[in-house]
Amino acid sequence: MDDRPIGRPIEASIEEGASGMTSPDPVKEAEAYRRSLLAALGTDDPAVAQAATPGVIRALIAEAGPDLRTRPEPGEWSVLECISHLVDGELVVAGRYRWILAHDEPDIVGYDQARWVDRLRHNEDDVEELLSVFEALRAANIALWGRLTEKDRARVGIHRERGPESIDLTFHLAGGHDRVHLDQARRALATARQRG
Repeated sequence: MDDRPIGRPIEASIEEGASGMTSPDPVKEAEAYRRSLLAALGTDDPAVAQAATPGVIRALIAEAGPDLRTRPEPGEWSVLECISHLVDGELVVAGRYRWILAHDEPDIVGYDQARWVDRLRHNEDDVEELLSVFEALRAANIALWGRLTEKDRARVGIHRERGPESIDLTFHLAGGHDRVHLDQARRALATARQRG
């Protein structure tokens, strides 16, 4: 999930929601950022929403076809980079859930999403390898969620930039995070095709 501020023009392309408004900075406006992700999830069950994401990603990859790696503008993310960011986010939250369960109020480290996408060269990712990693992690995380008691879900980690976050909150945020970045990927594809 997004943990560090990123500058324009990337911020506009990554964090702009369906309304066309730029979403809050995840560090400087932590509570507003949380609310924006929770709003993207709405009242939907987070496990059901997250279980649907792998299929949505596969359909989006098929739809993108030759435009999968096309950036709508220099410095903006392609469809593949948006999807790769979701994989990074799933990897990160997988660790967070487990640290919070196994430790008392562990330190939760943020990460710079733009740096990960750039330095891990996500636009060069192998699509099938990426999907294999995401689908395995997502299935494991949903299975873990299903085994947790209310007491487990209330356990808290201390995010270095946003303060206390429970497993319950983290899991709900992950569902909204999927929707925000899938929407971003759809906009990236539409823009790339308009300009192509």
